[in-house]
Amino acid sequence: MPVFLDSTAPGFEAQFKALLSAKREESVDVDDTVAAIIADVRARGDAAVIELTARFDRLDLTPDTLAFTQDEIDAQCATVPAAERAALELAAARIRAYHDRQRPEDARWTDDSGAELGWRWGPVASAGLYVPGGLASYPSSVLMNAIPAQVAGVARLVICAPTPGGAVNPLVLLAARLSGVETVYRIGGAQAVAAMAYGTQTIAPVDKITGPGNAFVAAAKRRVFGKVGIDMIAGPSEILVIADADNDPDWIALDLLSQAEHDESAQSVLITTDAGFGQAVASAVDTRLQTLERRAIAGASWRDYGAVIVVRDLGEAAALSDRIAPEHLQLCVADPDALLAQINHAGAVFLGHWTPEAIGDYVGGPNHVLPTARSARFSSGLSVLDFMKRTTLARMTPEALASIGPAAEQLATSEGLEAHGLSVRARLERLNR
Repeated sequence: MPVFLDSTAPGFEAQFKALLSAKREESVDVDDTVAAIIADVRARGDAAVIELTARFDRLDLTPDTLAFTQDEIDAQCATVPAAERAALELAAARIRAYHDRQRPEDARWTDDSGAELGWRWGPVASAGLYVPGGLASYPSSVLMNAIPAQVAGVARLVICAPTPGGAVNPLVLLAARLSGVETVYRIGGAQAVAAMAYGTQTIAPVDKITGPGNAFVAAAKRRVFGKVGIDMIAGPSEILVIADADNDPDWIALDLLSQAEHDESAQSVLITTDAGFGQAVASAVDTRLQTLERRAIAGASWRDYGAVIVVRDLGEAAALSDRIAPEHLQLCVADPDALLAQINHAGAVFLGHWTPEAIGDYVGGPNHVLPTARSARFSSGLSVLDFMKRTTLARMTPEALASIGPAAEQLATSEGLEAHGLSVRARLERLNR
């Protein structure tokens, strides 16, 4: 059974804090194993990647077969049914249109001193996109990672998508094609992250690595950060639904289950102003769990981490939501915009009764790679900006240096950095001749 909380009950604050602090991330200690894998790939390159792929993915490769050939990709794409192709093409078009609007603009201006200042934006040169294999092989993740990178202007994009036992998901390869990615390596795990970060004889290193993965992939991304950039260390999926009584309990139950079915460690929380409605939603969840295909996974998630919280009013709901800082937030209330104005922390917000979170996973347009584990308090979802760098620009005229240079010289002296001050003083003295 999920946890039922009432904000008016004694002990609520302690119970809510316990809910916030529940550890859902995988507790298995993988860091030592990952460190050894990365060291092995750095030392032996292709040979290590091939050996580790045979051990973990039961797939024998050679340097020539690490990547899919274009003919192999063509053949796999040809097997995708027309309806699935059309859906993927629609998703790709909508995701691209949304992310096209995120491209930042360069800027230059001259300030009151006469100094010219500004910035320019440019893409990282290369990016590696990790796509999980096996049961978690999602073509939508290819689109969400690759399209922002392509919109940013990244010149070289590669994908690592493991194929355990040689099993290939044609939709993943089609998504790569629709996203403009030609190179897809059939490797995964920490060895794939290491190969993209440090390079091997066959795989050229990249500048940034993005994409979801298991505990080994997450640990590897954490370890290679600094050598390359990464997007984030994402934890299990989560959804918070704030709903009043004017909702179909079955709809809300399905919204909660849409994240619970991802992972036994996922979390689904309902906040409502009506206790009876909360009970009705919980009953609807139980009914759906009797027939849901992934009921074992969703049932464990709902049992161990699910929660129904009854609050006095929507203002209190907004305050609790900010403390949760959810990855996904659905506002199923009469005036979602008014409630949104009271909320500051969420990865993605879905407004109104007709906007299920699942739309955002596929065809809404905004990115579905989002901060988890309360990190929406200080971070954002994946965007075009994650694949770009901002370079600042400055140009001093003699007049501008005469105006602001003495202050720079003074601060350099205060900090005890003599050469800093002298580099300014030498120019000021030339001006005074």
